[in-house]
Amino acid sequence: MTHKPCKGPRLGVRHLQSFLLFLGLTVMHIARLNVSVAIVAMTNAATTNPNFPEYEWTLKQKSYILSSFYWGYILTLCPGSFLCRRYGAKVVLFVASCGTAVFSLMTPWCITWGGWQVFCAIRILQGLFQGVIFPCVTEHLAMWSPPEERNRLGAFSYTGTDCGTVLAMFISGMIAKGAMGWPGISYVSGALCAAWCFLWLIFASNNATESRFIGEAECKYIESSLEHNEDFHDRTIPIPWKAIWTSVPFLALLVTRCAETYGLSTLQAEIPSYMNGVLNMEIQSNAVFSSLPFLAMWLLSYVYLIAADVLLKKKILSLTSVRKLFNTLSFWIPAAALIGIGFLSEENKNLAIVLMTVSVGVNSGATIGSSLNSIDLSPNHAGILIGLSNTVANVIPILTPLIAGEIVADKVSQASKKNDGKSQIENNNKYMYFPISQHNRGQWQIVFGLAAVIFFLGNVVFIIWGTAKAQPWDADDFLKPKDAESACQKSKSIVAEVAPPIDPVLEQQISWPERYTAKAIE
Repeated sequence: MTHKPCKGPRLGVRHLQSFLLFLGLTVMHIARLNVSVAIVAMTNAATTNPNFPEYEWTLKQKSYILSSFYWGYILTLCPGSFLCRRYGAKVVLFVASCGTAVFSLMTPWCITWGGWQVFCAIRILQGLFQGVIFPCVTEHLAMWSPPEERNRLGAFSYTGTDCGTVLAMFISGMIAKGAMGWPGISYVSGALCAAWCFLWLIFASNNATESRFIGEAECKYIESSLEHNEDFHDRTIPIPWKAIWTSVPFLALLVTRCAETYGLSTLQAEIPSYMNGVLNMEIQSNAVFSSLPFLAMWLLSYVYLIAADVLLKKKILSLTSVRKLFNTLSFWIPAAALIGIGFLSEENKNLAIVLMTVSVGVNSGATIGSSLNSIDLSPNHAGILIGLSNTVANVIPILTPLIAGEIVADKVSQASKKNDGKSQIENNNKYMYFPISQHNRGQWQIVFGLAAVIFFLGNVVFIIWGTAKAQPWDADDFLKPKDAESACQKSKSIVAEVAPPIDPVLEQQISWPERYTAKAIE
């Protein structure tokens, strides 16, 4: 009869850590994305809340405000990995959320005297603070998630991004129209981040051995499942840079994440412009339509989570197979939807909304498919891997509108002038769009077709070279000098040759150093 190891309580401290990460991603994404709603209220006070100041900013100035967050964000992705390894996820995430809260609370006051330039500066600083979030989240999950629960805990934590996106749209609009006006958007966001800081400071711990709330059984279960050396938490593991950059599974993951970012940014950023320019739809003026894709993404992420849990628990598929299956669904279905949307006419507006909602929703499977794969490849260096991959992948959303602009620019008219210069830049997305105009559908088919091809090929790379197995360079002693063991063995053999023979009867009465000294004197 085999003895099953005790796993501690069904709902333990490891689940509390996952829930804290979920809340943290939610509140920090609200603070990140609420600017798209706030900027509309700030420049159109008459239609939102006339009791608060209105600013006459140009489209170019608005685009700077919307994109400035990512100027700072991309700079701290890699440094965030090192900070997390040096100080631990608890301290770094606490500082990141505190910085986000402080600058959110300062925003309304600073704008009154500094205008859009100061607004941009604040957004850059918030981006610098939030750039460390995902490396820390990944590192924290690696420390707290037993391999068999990694999908469940990791995917649940990451759904905070979708929850924050949906809430940023609904809550921000309601606040702007209420008694607090557009300044209230920043105040509420700052207060939520500050409240999370308080919870995180009390209940979070860098690992199971540091937690004061965890039971002995759960702590032993987590630590033993991660297969660490006894002194793992007391030392710093050197980073095998050469092995990482020459690792085929990591390079496959890097290509896959770039492909996912390009396809998703096309879904989020370019389709609304296509719907307005080709299908003559003002979809972004409707908060329900603009949030539907993200609501679908949030809800479907739990469907993926439950399905993956069942497949793994019943051993129907291996973890590698689950990753590749879910990644295929989240890449190839949106690829087909992108092509389909390109062929729709103005009479198919409802179908266009359905396709956009389904494609963005289905893409949520990429969290289990490839986003969590960095923890599989190297739990010890998961923060470094996510920092590297996110740094490269986050360049893609900057390039996506530029590539699309090169393809359709010749056919964009200046019809937006009749709408007083208002464009898609005032919507709830974080990217820059084309002016409101009549576009050539054939050129948009090229834009969507290119994204579909990248979606398709990115997943092919993952299917062929991706894996969920830990890599050899994840070992604690991977960078240990190769000749260390041989030198040790050699010294032992030398000692054996020098040591003089001794009668077995006297062996229990005299120590080896004494025997050796006596022989040397002789």
